[in-house]
Amino acid sequence: MTMHDNGKDNKYDPHFTDSVIAATGRNAHPRLKQIMPALLRHVHDFAREVDLTVEEWMAGVEMINEAGRMSTDKRNETQLVCDILGLESLVDEIASKLILHAKGSINAATPSAVLGPFYRSDAPTLANGSSIISTLARNSTWYIRAMPLLAHISGQVLSASTHKPISDAVLDVWLAGPNGLYEQQDPEQPDMNLRGRFRTDENGRYEMYALRPTAYPIPHDGPAGRLLKLLDRRPYRPAHIHFIITADGHRALTTQVFDCEDKYTTDDAVFATKKELFVKFEEKEGDEKAKWELTYDFLLCEA
Repeated sequence: MTMHDNGKDNKYDPHFTDSVIAATGRNAHPRLKQIMPALLRHVHDFAREVDLTVEEWMAGVEMINEAGRMSTDKRNETQLVCDILGLESLVDEIASKLILHAKGSINAATPSAVLGPFYRSDAPTLANGSSIISTLARNSTWYIRAMPLLAHISGQVLSASTHKPISDAVLDVWLAGPNGLYEQQDPEQPDMNLRGRFRTDENGRYEMYALRPTAYPIPHDGPAGRLLKLLDRRPYRPAHIHFIITADGHRALTTQVFDCEDKYTTDDAVFATKKELFVKFEEKEGDEKAKWELTYDFLLCEA
């Protein structure tokens, strides 16, 4: 029973929310007809519970407006606000559990993780064994800082149900640089640096050169960063690499892998870490292009 109809003395109109819900027309979108009553009850009950003022409501509206104005195809500030509130991670958990339970492979498939606000859909397609470090970045001071983190990353994409390799799967990968900035945030990095797409071979294998990831604070120049400061919360994301893996006949997987040695794995600002996604980088010898190596297999759920 909600606050607006609980039979107690009400200082606000106890019938207001019901009248707003009842205004929905018979030809409304079916999914909206299903979810809007719950949304309206929760939002209205929240406003009544905290005695929300006009000034506070307007501040929230302006935060959303500012996030929208800042959002581009290179940075989604509105999504970042959702991230620090834990909403994207919660929705990700709900969606993945519904899918995997339906397929009976909840304990077999690689867990998903949030997309994050810095994905770009047009990363270059590279051959297996290539580097996602742009050749244009290799004669810069940025690359000098990156050299201690050079890493070789490889593994297989497998079926979660049969563990058979999946050929022609596409891995879309991206990560931040050693200064904690993605290329679209960083004037020192060339366009599409540390981004690439790889296709698995006939044995489901992929291989690339990249960097061991670095922890970084989320951007503080927008409403998401200011909200974290007002909440007295740490702004850091643990060191991680983003992946989207797609393959015919299988559910697309959006996920991240986290360096298990990073101290922020237990204090992620966007609540996205999962122990199943912790990985350990090992020192690599005999390879002038990498000081670290990581082998990691992805298990995809059938569509």
